[in-house]
Amino acid sequence: MKTNELEVRRVTSKREVRQFARLPYTLYADDRFWVPPMLADELALLDPQRNPAHAFCDFAMWTAHRSGRCVGRVAAIVNHRWIAKNGRQWGRISRFDCEDDLDVARGLLDAAENWLRERGMTVAHGPLGFTNLDHQGVLIEGFDRLPSVGSEYSKAHYHRLLEQCGYAKEQDWLEFRLTLAPSLPEKSLRVAEAIKTRFGLSVRHFRTKKELRAYAPRIFDLFNQAFAQLFGSYDFTPELQRFYIDKYMPILVPQYVKVVEDSEGQTVGFIIALPTLSRALQKAGGSLWPMGWWHVAQALRRTNEIDLLLTGVRPDLQKMGVAALLMNELWKTATQNGVQFVETTGMLEENRVAIQMWKSFAHEQHKRKRSYWKEL
Repeated sequence: MKTNELEVRRVTSKREVRQFARLPYTLYADDRFWVPPMLADELALLDPQRNPAHAFCDFAMWTAHRSGRCVGRVAAIVNHRWIAKNGRQWGRISRFDCEDDLDVARGLLDAAENWLRERGMTVAHGPLGFTNLDHQGVLIEGFDRLPSVGSEYSKAHYHRLLEQCGYAKEQDWLEFRLTLAPSLPEKSLRVAEAIKTRFGLSVRHFRTKKELRAYAPRIFDLFNQAFAQLFGSYDFTPELQRFYIDKYMPILVPQYVKVVEDSEGQTVGFIIALPTLSRALQKAGGSLWPMGWWHVAQALRRTNEIDLLLTGVRPDLQKMGVAALLMNELWKTATQNGVQFVETTGMLEENRVAIQMWKSFAHEQHKRKRSYWKEL
């Protein structure tokens, strides 16, 4: 498909997949706030042989070219597990990146929308990835802030181009920066102890990755329960759980993972954080070699800032203070290690319970990202 000098091409070969994955490294080359992901991780997500989500997702990619240059990309996903859960024929727009050019955006989105329409989809929404742990949303506020490794950063023109192409707001996520006080209020500590007593709860701490890996399947089982009703979610298959365990285990620091159990030893809550890796990944430039591994290792050892990746609580306890208990436990470890700041990942703007919890700390709501939808 051509528009003037613009050509939108379906991605098929390994060389084209690599070009697709590498494009953001060119588009964001001069942007000091972009955090490049590891290229190997991106290629694994796109590979049907390595990413188990392809077993229940139809997937296609396109790149846009003008005057011999690649100037944009987009992907489309039909997630059959999500459709079966929600009963809606909605397809996902994913990995939307392009220069500030409306023709490029329209050409890419037209290709993706036509592909979704051919597969019976009635709505395109996104940007969303294969899962809730994949890329989702474009940035609306916070372009002058460094994102956490579990969040997104995108050019300021992306949301404008999506809106000019007929997309309307579907969902917003808010992100916060918290400042940890040297001590928690006595009331907070008393409430935490009362919650443990009332529900017969205990906190499990981890010292080694071996201990944490053995516990990881239980955390993911609770993840499926805790996130069941959230936007874009669906149950992770065992294969998908193992994929993400293998992906994140190398960078997790066991002491920043806390689990709450009930009197029967059942996992009812978890919180996962890690030392911020954003600056280390910028220095790494998308690869662990030759020196990327060293920058990451240094960041994992010494930091005054952590990124809060995930918090999950069993549905029947979600309004009973368990999340606050988990945060208290994380605060104890963090402050003992000299941590002063916490970056949260995105939380749905309708999640008032979580947002109110962050507001009990010295905080700044400094980022907002958004997904869109459009009838086909």
